[in-house]
Amino acid sequence: MIAQNKRLLENQFLVAEAHSLYKAKFITEVQFSEIQKAIPTPKKSKNILLRIGFAFLGMLLYASICGFISLLGLRIIDNSFTFFIFVYAAIGFIGAEFFVRQNHSEQGLDDSFLIIGQLLLAAGIGTITDGYELPVAFVATIVSLLTYLRYINRASILIFCIASTATIAFGMFELGALGKATLPFILMLYGLAIYFICRKLTKNFQFPFYHQGILLVKYFGLILFYFAGNYLVVRELSVVLLGNEIAPNSDIPFAWFFYIFTFIVPVAYTFYGIKLFERAILWIGFLTLGFSFYTIDYYFLEVPIEIYLTSGGLLLFAIAYFSIRKLKDKTKGITFQSDRFINSSDFLHTEALILTSQFGLKPEATIDSPMEFGGGGFSGGGSSGEF
Repeated sequence: MIAQNKRLLENQFLVAEAHSLYKAKFITEVQFSEIQKAIPTPKKSKNILLRIGFAFLGMLLYASICGFISLLGLRIIDNSFTFFIFVYAAIGFIGAEFFVRQNHSEQGLDDSFLIIGQLLLAAGIGTITDGYELPVAFVATIVSLLTYLRYINRASILIFCIASTATIAFGMFELGALGKATLPFILMLYGLAIYFICRKLTKNFQFPFYHQGILLVKYFGLILFYFAGNYLVVRELSVVLLGNEIAPNSDIPFAWFFYIFTFIVPVAYTFYGIKLFERAILWIGFLTLGFSFYTIDYYFLEVPIEIYLTSGGLLLFAIAYFSIRKLKDKTKGITFQSDRFINSSDFLHTEALILTSQFGLKPEATIDSPMEFGGGGFSGGGSSGEF
């Protein structure tokens, strides 16, 4: 199923561990370079700007190929427009296969071919079904999942998250008013379901190649769970989807539930992230809490932005100050102390263990002698001349 060389994918984990040791100053830059030379890995772009640049070049290349094919079939394209959309979509997957054979992965060029190929395939399904959203979203969900499983492309797993959510939403629309009214609760259940499923998968580490993608889906589940029950989102969608006109001094059904939900969930995320030592969940908690304040301000407070920025800065300063005071003397759990792995000398012998056993390299060592020698050039410790 996986198009890439599994041995190279496994080597990525070894190089990543070596890189963490290099950042922790357990091994030198020269030793890390030797490890990189000794262990081949897929060609990936770590520079996000460079990757975006190559993605734009990939779009131009894709458009050039499609334009050339269009010129060849110019006489029949008017009568077979749908057929050509599928041909253009196939180019994306053929190009992705070509790049993966060249050992390229997530470098920008392959990203553009995979993403455009999936979008064109969805557009082709939409053309066949006269713009019927449900089959388009369903096909996009299946194709994006299969694409990720084969190419391990994280952009594809993001498309899967969005398309699967859209599939559930359009499916609920088919049920009429009842489906639209219960849509927030269904999406909340879906968000929780994918979070706990992905949490179990990451805990057991059963699929190491897909670990990063599973993490993205897990965090997407938390974000979806919050926004599906956010008061602002539910209220505005009830107006758009159900056509409810909310008169003054009235509110949406179960408004009290969505009020409580809007503030309880971000606080729960924050404490949950602290308890599990997961920085991503902690950030999600902070960001959703900020959106909760925006939700209340949107309808009730209308506080000027200057007051928001000033009060937010003072609040962050107070949190940082009292957190440092409370945590600076702790040595276990959440502390203000530096990470032992980065700064401690307790693990310095790991460089000898790794380098000597795997690559035959000798780590640099400095031995401080208790004896001080003189300035002799070649002879004993007390010599002061050239010999």
